[in-house]
Amino acid sequence: MSDAVLLTGITGFLGGHVALALLEAGYTVRGSLRNPGPNGERAEALRATLAEAGADLSRLSLVPLDLTRDEGWAEAAAGARYVMHTASPFVTTMPKDPQALIVPAVQGTERAFAAAQAAGAERVVVTSSTVAITAGRGPERPDRLGAGDWSRPEDGRLNAYGASKVLAERRAWALAEAPGAPALAVVNPGFISGPLLDADPGTSGAVLARLLRGDLPMVPRLILHTVDVRDLARIHVAALTDPEAAGHRHPAAFSHHSLSEIGAMLREALPERARRIPVRQAPDWLIRLVARVDGDLRANVNELGYGPELDASAGRRLLGRAPIPAERSLADMARSLIARGVV
Repeated sequence: MSDAVLLTGITGFLGGHVALALLEAGYTVRGSLRNPGPNGERAEALRATLAEAGADLSRLSLVPLDLTRDEGWAEAAAGARYVMHTASPFVTTMPKDPQALIVPAVQGTERAFAAAQAAGAERVVVTSSTVAITAGRGPERPDRLGAGDWSRPEDGRLNAYGASKVLAERRAWALAEAPGAPALAVVNPGFISGPLLDADPGTSGAVLARLLRGDLPMVPRLILHTVDVRDLARIHVAALTDPEAAGHRHPAAFSHHSLSEIGAMLREALPERARRIPVRQAPDWLIRLVARVDGDLRANVNELGYGPELDASAGRRLLGRAPIPAERSLADMARSLIARGVV
């Protein structure tokens, strides 16, 4: 069996950087995208994007896959030694029906696992999230959390995205216990920053773009656990083969900052835009009031003011070096948003 990797979600912000890291490490990559375009134009645009970033396209192929449909999964995984499942629906404004996110997240995990097992793959690496550890807490909020801690959709305080990540990861661990299942390693990233590969800002980039444009006069008292996308891609690649990674969660967020602090970092990195970037922190009562008409805020009011220390030692071990500082990572993302005309 060759060192081939089926990589789901290759068109995403993280997926593109993971593809680059896999190709640089010598793997053959079969990347999946939901819609290649009527004439393959989206697939060709992705190939051009990766080539611009320096990828060797001779070891890259692209296949259409849908998280909610069975077609193509067995063929896509055939001959793959590893499956890297980064694909999952991610939005900031939550849908009215949480199942719109939960169903594709859980079913996509099931299909990725089934395809890996049918292909005889050695290991599956699943991208979860720190929200599956930290979010949805009640009045008693621990100051420190780690890989052994779980968020609970049953408590009713998780938004649809958080519930989708918890339920998809739970399903992955349940599938990994089945006889003959491939080994499982899970990576739990926080807010992902760093340079864009194309003009699609993704969800993380959209948040920074709102700050850079000055869309909000004040920012909510939200605290983000951050990780650079280049570090995160390196962690994913290491998780494929590291002997100790199998059977474990790997929180991957190496610092945490309030939106006000992030605004201050962006002001320092981009002084020409400093006047637009908000740093004033809005009182919680005002955010709760505005959240009645702002879906982005409404999805996050439960998390106001909560930023526990996160034990990310497992992710740091896979990274194998000092993480890229948040100040640099956020500045790199901001500059690429500007350079690519998003802001």
